[in-house]
Amino acid sequence: MPDSTRRVFLVRGSLTVAGLLGLSAADLLATRPAGAVPLLVHPQGVLLAEASRCVACGRCELACSEWHLGRAQPSLARMRVRSGLEVGLPDRAEQGGGLGELARSQVVHDTCLQCPHPVPCALACPEGAIVADPATGARVVEAARCTGCGMCTEACPWAMPVLDAATGKAAKCDLCGGEPRCVAECPSGALRRVTWRDLTRETPVIQVGVGGRCGDCHRPTGGGR
Repeated sequence: MPDSTRRVFLVRGSLTVAGLLGLSAADLLATRPAGAVPLLVHPQGVLLAEASRCVACGRCELACSEWHLGRAQPSLARMRVRSGLEVGLPDRAEQGGGLGELARSQVVHDTCLQCPHPVPCALACPEGAIVADPATGARVVEAARCTGCGMCTEACPWAMPVLDAATGKAAKCDLCGGEPRCVAECPSGALRRVTWRDLTRETPVIQVGVGGRCGDCHRPTGGGR
């Protein structure tokens, strides 16, 4: 690609992502080293969760934290399982299903979706510390460059990057080099590593990003922009 064409592509890409995060192009470029906008190739895989199979045992979170940190600390796992009750009057079809008249059990998995370009966490990082792993393409944090500012977590519509108070660094799912430990430890087959596809438009967001506009692009249901 000629240098002039590539520059136009980078500038247009930066403007698109600036709108996604609610930033001006000037603000965006001011946060990037030498004005660069990270262009990350698609990863080879992504974690896929099936809530109907989950038994909420928490072994995935334990496996994740033990593998990456050497200690059992589910709060710093790079994927999460939330369980609880969704309270409300059920419709007639749900009555008598063994879930109670006023509430039904609910399990929700939060996994890194390995976003396609533009990657919100990578774009928000002022140090350019989030890059594509050369082996798997997974979006990973280079600890040596991370300052622990938390911008990646704020920018992610699913709040997936975690901050470790002990190290002062951020971290996120790196697919464990291609063989996720959470998948290996799941006793019910609720987690799978599948060939990558864009899951961002079919996964409901749990927070809005910087500027409150990530929902403009990452829609709760499938479909185009």
